[in-house]
Order: sequence, then C-alpha cells, then structure tokens
Amino acid sequence: MSINQKPEADICLLLEGTYPYVAGGVSSWVHDIVSAMPDITFEIVAILAQRGGDLRHRYEVPDNVIGIHHLYLHDRPRGRKFVWNTQKLHQVTQALLNFLNHGRIEDFSTFTKGVNALDIGQHVLLNSYFGWNFLKAYYSAHFSSTSFLDFFWSWRILIGGILATTRFALPKARCYHAVSTGYAGLLAARAKIEYQRPVVLTEHGIYTNERRIEVAMADWLYQNPIPDYDIKSLEKDIRSLWLKGFSALSGACYGACDEIITLYEGNQVLQLRDGAAPERVRVIPNGIDYEKYSKVPRNKQEKPIIGLIGRVVPIKDIKSFIRAVHMLSRETRNFEALILGPTDEDQTYFDECLAMVEHLKIGDIVTFGGRVNIADYLGKIDVLVLSSVSEAQPLVILEGGAAGIPTVATDVGACREMLYGRSDEIPPLGQGGIVVPVANPSEMAKALGQIIITPAIRDKFGATIKERVRTQYNKKSVLALYREIYETGRDAQDGYNGPLIAHRGEN
Repeated sequence: MSINQKPEADICLLLEGTYPYVAGGVSSWVHDIVSAMPDITFEIVAILAQRGGDLRHRYEVPDNVIGIHHLYLHDRPRGRKFVWNTQKLHQVTQALLNFLNHGRIEDFSTFTKGVNALDIGQHVLLNSYFGWNFLKAYYSAHFSSTSFLDFFWSWRILIGGILATTRFALPKARCYHAVSTGYAGLLAARAKIEYQRPVVLTEHGIYTNERRIEVAMADWLYQNPIPDYDIKSLEKDIRSLWLKGFSALSGACYGACDEIITLYEGNQVLQLRDGAAPERVRVIPNGIDYEKYSKVPRNKQEKPIIGLIGRVVPIKDIKSFIRAVHMLSRETRNFEALILGPTDEDQTYFDECLAMVEHLKIGDIVTFGGRVNIADYLGKIDVLVLSSVSEAQPLVILEGGAAGIPTVATDVGACREMLYGRSDEIPPLGQGGIVVPVANPSEMAKALGQIIITPAIRDKFGATIKERVRTQYNKKSVLALYREIYETGRDAQDGYNGPLIAHRGEN
C-alpha cells in the first residue's frame, strides 16, 4: 500500500438521512454499534437530499469512524454530452426500464455498469433529445392518461436520484451494512456488483411499506385514492411510478444482501412479500441496557400506578388511554394514572386531552408529568400502557420489562412478540402483559383492571417480561450478534458469495 493510499474500512455503513446529523431512533442504534466496537473500523456514507443542510453532529463520533462521505441526491452527475454508441445506450436505458418494472439486481447491474462505463449522467439521460424521446415513449406507453407535467417532474426526481446514487464514488470496504433499502439499499447493491463484498441489511421499518403510505397520503398526488395501497390497481396512475421505483430500489437491495435483518417477525412478512429470499432473512431485535433497568429499585406505592410514557401527540392515541382510565374508574378509583412525555409538540391535541380529563372528572386520577427521566419513575409504576396506533419496536416496553413491569399495549409493531414471545421462543416463557386492539378503550380498561386488581397476575407478568428482556433483548447480546456478522464479513476475501452467518437459527 502506498503512503497516500487510505486503508479500507472493515465496515461501510450506508445511511439515509440519519447518523450523525439526526438524533433519535436509528441514529442512536448506529451510534451504539460503532461505539461498542472500537477495534472495528467504519466508514459512513450519509445520504442527504441536497447541499446546504445542517451538518452539525448530534453525536460525538468515535475515532474508529475513519471517514464520512456525503451523497446528495439532488447532485445529478452531468456525464458526457453525447454517447455515439447508440446500441450500448439503448441497452443501458432498456436495463433501467426493466429495473424499474421488476426490481431485479441483474437489470440494475447492467444499468450501473453501463452508465459508469459510458459516463452517462443527466446530460444524456435527462437533458438531451434522446432523454426527451426516452421520457415521452415511457409516458405514452404507461402514463398517457395522467398529467404529463406531473410525470415529467416525478421522472426527473426519481431518475436523478438513481443517477446520483449510481455514479457516486462508493468507498471500498471489507463489508457493507445498509440501514434501510431505498437509496442506501441501492448503494448496497452496487457494493455487491462492483466489489463482490459481503452485504448486510437491517430494516427498522420496511421502506417500501412506509413509502406506500406516504404516496397514498400525498396531497400533491391528487388523483383517486389508492385502495389498500395495492400497486396492481395503480396502472397508468402517476403514483405507480413512485411505488414501482421504491419497490425496485428494495428489490435490488434484497437481491444483493447476504443477510436481511429486521426487528420483528411482522416486518419479516413484509420483506418476504417484497421479494426477500427466505433463506437470507433473520430477526435481530433492538436491545436495551438490561443491567441499568433491572437494577431500578421498586418502591411500592399506596395506590397502584398506571404509567403511559410517550409524547402527547395523536399517533400515541392518548385520548383512548384517557377514556380507558375513565372506564376503569367506574370499577375502582384506587389507582393513579401518569402520562409522562413531552406535551409541547402538538399544543392543540394536548389542550384537547386536558379538556377530556376535566370533562370526564378524572383530574384526581390523571397527571401529566411532561418530559421526564424514565428511570426515575419506573420504580413507582405497576403497569405500563402503550396506546399507539403505530409503532415499530417500542423500547419503553423493554425498559419497563427489565424492571419487572408488565405492559398493556395495542397490537402494533413488535408489541405482541415482546409481550407474548416470538414463534421461535424456546422454551416459551408465557405472557408478559396484555395486547389489546388499537383504539379500543374498553378492552384496554379491562386489561388494566385485570392487572392492577390482581397482584398475583401483575407479579407473574412482570417476572415473565423481565426474563424475556434478559434473554432476548439485552443490548450486549444484540451487539454481540452484529459483531459476529461484522467479523465474518470483514474476514471474507474477494469472490465471497456464501452466507455471513452459519448458525442462522441462533438469535
């Protein structure tokens, strides 16, 4: 290696709109991984929309992160102005169409190799007569019943992002880890195509499913509603361009990855539906600091305390919880209800919650505590509540569970798996709380009453969830699984094409 040649990182993290510039959720998970493995070197590709954004670090990036690269999706590579070999140009553009329609990594491989070999950028693909005729032909064949102007700008944005990702100078590393599909997943596909290195994917939320919902709700796409987000009903609708594009990005990533990981089995169903190979999928949940929360001292209160820890915003459905408290108060008023979380994110909703408490005459039972340190309250709470209409894998259930606190949760995300156990739990531990339907205060009230009125049930649920968190959701164990993946990938040589983990049944 020459004196000026930079060493390859062990792991290249491919991140879209997260670490180190955005705090919370996925970013905290990334920071935990790089911080816990100081002997493994990382490079980061941070995918951002455009230049000029806030690039202040929200985390103190560890020294083992040896480089951070920025991919701006709005920075479309210009490329050469003409491609004289029209046969090769048509092969490249046909591969692009095939890729958009089917999401196959083979078509993306033909496209990415072609655009890089021919130096194709926006000059040829978007701003030339060839590009104009290419766009018109695709519009006429598939979208002629919709607005040409909408199609024109949608096409430029979508193809521009694919071009920016395809022409980006991807750093070489021993192993690649994408933390979503989308454009990060497209970089993962490139890593497999161009470098033949091991590729790992961890999906916290399922990218295509999230994009389907966003497209369905987009005000600027003003055409008819999408029935059940069904792509088959969208032929010749402008939204199908976006949905097919997002599905294609995921398809290329799934085709490239040696390991396709998600947080819980419900997500895995969606991955398989979108084309992930069954032999490559795996569940690795997020973990929590079990040692910290398991040592929280329990301070028995005079009255049982029900705690909801979360933001006072509509998606958390605080109103259903308030209604459940009111229903429970008809049976017994020998309890307190704490709502602990920020109240300033949606002032109107918070005011409505306050008015509801007053109207139902439960102000002596319900207290809004605002933003708090969770550990300061877990010792007092007897049962937690999660009333959300949407979640992935809410860590508050695990943090409370480590302290021996059962939860009543709506049937969203990983809640059922955390409280009742995964299908592969050996031995089955049993029930660590109660799952209730979304937006069903009466069922929530019934479940809460069962737990706070019967201490034996509360203690049994609490012991079960504590053991489940200890054995399956301990952050140390979760990080050890990723270390195993990284060390296997790091040690692989060029030409590697086998599984990263031999013991796929372990978790």
